[in-house]
Amino acid sequence: MNKENQMKSISVKKMIEYFKFEEVNFPENEKKYITTSELNRPGIQLAGFFNYFAFERIQVIGKVEHFYLDTLYPDIRQQRFNKLFSYDIPCVIVSRNLDIYDEMLMAAEKYQIKILRSEHNTTHLISMLVGYLEDKLAPSLTLHGVLMDIYGVGVLITGKSGIGKSETAVELIKRGHLLVADDSVEIKRIGHESLSGTAPELIKHMMEVRGIGLMDIKSLFGVGAIKESTQINLVIHLEEWDAQTSYDRLGLDDNYREILGMKVNEVVIPIKPARNVALLIEIAARNFRQKEMGYHAAKEFDKRLMSSLSIQEED
Repeated sequence: MNKENQMKSISVKKMIEYFKFEEVNFPENEKKYITTSELNRPGIQLAGFFNYFAFERIQVIGKVEHFYLDTLYPDIRQQRFNKLFSYDIPCVIVSRNLDIYDEMLMAAEKYQIKILRSEHNTTHLISMLVGYLEDKLAPSLTLHGVLMDIYGVGVLITGKSGIGKSETAVELIKRGHLLVADDSVEIKRIGHESLSGTAPELIKHMMEVRGIGLMDIKSLFGVGAIKESTQINLVIHLEEWDAQTSYDRLGLDDNYREILGMKVNEVVIPIKPARNVALLIEIAARNFRQKEMGYHAAKEFDKRLMSSLSIQEED
């Protein structure tokens, strides 16, 4: 399973329910949607400049904008609000429980734009909104695999059905590592820096092992055996051993798997009888942590080899 599920919008109604904002007015058409996590403080628009107006964003009116509006005559305020609300903006949020101008309400009624009010100061309000919207609007993907936290490394274990991913995960849980998701992993790209993985709500904490059936890992092993989500740092791909395939023996070159436009380190582990796959995955996670801290064993060996060959040539 490799299912794209890129959520491109969220309704203003859902945002209101989440934050419990005060609803100042109730337009007839409240089916408005937010498509970006970026916000706009319309100070320059309220001053009369509407070129390059980012009207597709939520408009936040804070203390600075409010103080400026106090300096305007009512008829000028009305003109500015009429112009602002004539654009198809998702909604307007007023911070600090500031007073709502009559001219704002009239313009909102005329153009059917939702006005909300929050008790939070403007900086805190913007921080909350950006975090919430970045999560809800993040590009997402559903992959077949097992996601675990191993020594603090988010490890996505992939491979064809029946290769032994879930059985290996059970062994890793017994060794003290944490299960995030089995069989289906929901992945979101958070900003430009990280991938976050979690389990679909329906199968959270559950695991399927052929011959046994479904198991509730939280009930069997305790709350200390599960984790709600983790960053994905490393992909371990399990595949059947093929004698005709040349597998990497030194690890000088890093391999990557691209997920939602981001490159993630990938290690391919060939499976055959007598190989302790859980142990190999633990070692791969430890090795990844060493590389992240600046120590690359394969490159260190290469340096020693080159130094040794150089000495032999001199002799």
